[in-house]
Amino acid sequence: MGRLSTHVLDTANGRPARGVAIELFSLEGEQRRSIARTVTNADGRTDAPLMTGEAFRTGTYELVFSVGAYFKALGTATADPPFLDTVPIRFSLAEPDGHYHVPLLVSPWSYSTYRGS
Repeated sequence: MGRLSTHVLDTANGRPARGVAIELFSLEGEQRRSIARTVTNADGRTDAPLMTGEAFRTGTYELVFSVGAYFKALGTATADPPFLDTVPIRFSLAEPDGHYHVPLLVSPWSYSTYRGS
């Protein structure tokens, strides 16, 4: 059974990023359809996988992380408007039984991601 999960690490403060709003979109051609919305918990993770079981399908997706609101809520000094407001990560799922973990490591000025385990 395939599964998609994520978490967010605040690299500027050296801790999990609690309270980051995340939206997952399915991309089919020119169509972009929202399929899940969630917020990170105290561990910077979502309480449940973003997709699992019958909902998990191969294809192209985009995760959008609302990091500008997160850093603003912390009182972090940023530009106005912030350099990073929303961070989109577009990726494809090719293995119907794969576990895909797409973490975001973020500061107000940079981010990185990878396929985790």
